[in-house]
Amino acid sequence: VQLQASGGGLVQAGGSLRLSCAAFGRDIRINWMYWYRQAPGKEREFVATISRGANEKYADSVKGRFTISRDDVKNTGHLQMNSLKPEDTAVYYCNAQIQDGRTGLNRAYWGQGTLVTVSS
Repeated sequence: VQLQASGGGLVQAGGSLRLSCAAFGRDIRINWMYWYRQAPGKEREFVATISRGANEKYADSVKGRFTISRDDVKNTGHLQMNSLKPEDTAVYYCNAQIQDGRTGLNRAYWGQGTLVTVSS
């Protein structure tokens, strides 16, 4: 199983970006999907999560600006980021709890990270 994140880039403050996270593998079932971020010199922090039942949770710093979503047919997830601020600048990572349909085992996978830079 592989997770691939994409969609990062350079944007001005107040702008928007949409990140994507695609899971590749046979007979897989994504349970929880998460987005984390890590700014230069800081610890990795939680941004948002969504369950298979579409239960969403957000960090206080992004509530009202970011929206997480998922498409279980395509095994993808998205993070729509609006009203971006310079302090949102970070490498964004997706993480997913994925069940192997053949073994029934659950495991966490990380994507490679995508850089978001917000200029003031």
